[in-house]
Amino acid sequence: MTIEWRYTVQQDLGVLSLAGFLGADALGRFTGAVGWAVARGTGPVVLDLTRLRGWSVGGQLAVAEAALRLRAEGRALELAAIPADGSLVPAGDGHSVPIHRDLAAALAAHTGAGVEQRAWRSDAWPTA
Repeated sequence: MTIEWRYTVQQDLGVLSLAGFLGADALGRFTGAVGWAVARGTGPVVLDLTRLRGWSVGGQLAVAEAALRLRAEGRALELAAIPADGSLVPAGDGHSVPIHRDLAAALAAHTGAGVEQRAWRSDAWPTA
């Protein structure tokens, strides 16, 4: 099983939403989605995990690597609605990743965010 993703640009904020389970078989797709976000946005990226059913340690490490990749581009990664167990493997580089309880809280932390300007998604992104 893999993940589905959706990337939207809202002002100078990107929101990368995931659905499914972020495990070993989804890492390539996740890395590609992060690359899409890097190429098509500016400013911070909120990783919206509202529809994520869970993640493996490898998936958590991929999130930490995404934070490093974005930081190398002069951008930040923030997390919204992490899976219920609340676990997160730290990046180990001393930089923390902001965590918001849900997407609404993440958007509220950024003045002017919330109005979708442009969106891309994988083919099977859930519509309901």
